[in-house]
Amino acid sequence: MTLTATAPPRTTRPPAPLRRFLARLSPYAYITPFFALFAAFGLFPLLYTAYVSLYRVELQTPGQMEWRGLDNYTSLFGDEYFWTALRNTFTIGVVSTVPQLLMALGLAHLLHYKLRGRTFFRVTMLLPYATSVAAATLVFAQLFGRDFGLINYLLGLAGIDPVDWQSGTVASQIAVSTIVTWRWTGYNALIYLAGMQSIPADLYEAAELDGASRWRQFLHVTLPGLRPTVLFTIVVSTIGATQLFGEPLLFEGSVSGGISHQYQTLGLYMYEQGWGFFHLGRAAATAWVMFLLIVLLVLGNTFVARRRGGKETER
Repeated sequence: MTLTATAPPRTTRPPAPLRRFLARLSPYAYITPFFALFAAFGLFPLLYTAYVSLYRVELQTPGQMEWRGLDNYTSLFGDEYFWTALRNTFTIGVVSTVPQLLMALGLAHLLHYKLRGRTFFRVTMLLPYATSVAAATLVFAQLFGRDFGLINYLLGLAGIDPVDWQSGTVASQIAVSTIVTWRWTGYNALIYLAGMQSIPADLYEAAELDGASRWRQFLHVTLPGLRPTVLFTIVVSTIGATQLFGEPLLFEGSVSGGISHQYQTLGLYMYEQGWGFFHLGRAAATAWVMFLLIVLLVLGNTFVARRRGGKETER
């Protein structure tokens, strides 16, 4: 008896042009989910906000839209509280960002060298960032209390009169900036530390052989190597400062940012317009002004950084 093996079924392969087309198309299939989510939750809300900013829309009747054109923007720029919020945003952003990044750079420089318990200190750096903004702000609100706050108690020991941290303009902005600085210093320190570890060790060894002290090594080796990282933290901190919302809202629990709007930021102003006064059109206009402001600030920071980098390269 003779057994004959059956031939395997023949598979038809697609033509060569179709295979090349599918090979070129396959990378885009992997990134399609990201762009689909970005379009649904990032691009569409941005464009729809721009559309709503051109209409008069009330929160009670969101389906009734009345065309206003640029009137929401002109009324926004004519509101003195908008300029107060813009000024407060800039002040709080500078007071919180500059000390924050300087302290983060110093802490990262210390952790870059061999210390006992470096892992413990690195984990400790992230604890403020991992803490809820609501919990952190409520604790700091108690610390900055006028009558029974720990800060005023320590100032009293030094012979300084109690400070009304929630009513004074400068004092309240310093208090809010302190919360922001406490939450983000450790986060930026770890980013700087990662940037320092990417700098080749040969540069430090060559500088040490040339007799450079640690301070000279920091100025001429660490800082030039950290320029892209520093630019990244400046941009991220600028965006965060422009969008500041949780800390000033929970510091006193007031949407207006104090009795005289002394620490109301643009984020609080937008929230007050939309959910306090029910003017969704003006809130959308405020959101777009914040977006354009962030774009201008980021472009300005990038231009200054590239210009300084070009001058140093010419030297």
